[in-house]
Amino acid sequence: MNGAVAGAAGAAERSGEPAPGARAGGAVDLSVVVPFFNEEDNVFPQYERIAAVLDRLALRGQMVFVDDGSTDRTWERLRAVAAKDARVRAIRFRRNYGQTAAMSAGIDHADGEVLLTMDGDLQNDPEDIPHFLAKLDEGYDIVVGWRHRRQDRLLTRRVPSWVANRLIGKVTGVPIRDNGCSLKAYRARLIKMIPLYSEMHRFIPAMASIAGARIAEIRVNHFARRYGQSKYGLSRIYRVLLDLLAIKTLLSSVARPLLWFGTIGGAALIVSLAALVAALTGSWSEAGGPALITMGISVLFGALAAFVLFSGVFSELVYRTGDVRIERLSEVSAEVIDAQRPGGAP
Repeated sequence: MNGAVAGAAGAAERSGEPAPGARAGGAVDLSVVVPFFNEEDNVFPQYERIAAVLDRLALRGQMVFVDDGSTDRTWERLRAVAAKDARVRAIRFRRNYGQTAAMSAGIDHADGEVLLTMDGDLQNDPEDIPHFLAKLDEGYDIVVGWRHRRQDRLLTRRVPSWVANRLIGKVTGVPIRDNGCSLKAYRARLIKMIPLYSEMHRFIPAMASIAGARIAEIRVNHFARRYGQSKYGLSRIYRVLLDLLAIKTLLSSVARPLLWFGTIGGAALIVSLAALVAALTGSWSEAGGPALITMGISVLFGALAAFVLFSGVFSELVYRTGDVRIERLSEVSAEVIDAQRPGGAP
């Protein structure tokens, strides 16, 4: 984990027993991960709705609830839920780290073969869970929810989201209608390899595309908020744009960052050398161009080339010695066939 996520994991407290399947040594089929931040009135209703769906499904379920440093009675109520139901695992941050960090902690502590994330504000519908599982059974690795009848304010929520989703699709090449919908389902072996930080939970499909993940999108229900206050607004736009820039850089240079930066630096170096030759030979002076300006252009682009190339070397070093989970993503999309066994074995 990186940055705040790592700090959040280190500052977390856990409550509740592991899921029944985990205690018995068997795998948990489904883990539902829900982050909460100052949602005291939504804890019990959210638990009851999820528990009702899990009770109907013929699988071993688990609920992982994360308190993202709430200042109200959210943690008190999560502890009560964990004490009541052994399928609940409650995690608490000592301070607020943000939704992505909370989701990352929940994913790390989940035991299920399939992980499903949703918000804790009751706007997502647990009744959609069976539809996600059915879609995963068709062979997909990630299933994304699409709030086609979204119950949010038009100008402050829906319009910015519409613009952001199309921008994200154009930049990343992964055309998801609703990247901001938290209701998503993942195969655990895929999502646990994706590093999450800042506001990166919106870009999980784009990150997973590095591994050639099969992604589907389904329509889901969406309800108006009943209790508490929304934690989202226009103030998040600039952070999403910065994360989008980081994602584009990552997608473009995941395996060879030095090559990507070197291409840009090489182009700047060519411009610098051309300007230097023009200044020294006086070719621009004969055409009326001041040699001093030409020399300035040469110095400027030369400095840019040096900076970009240094950034490429630094990025290559970080990639080779730092968090390598992106590199390991390729493992989840590979099928190994043993030719020594009759018919091969995937």
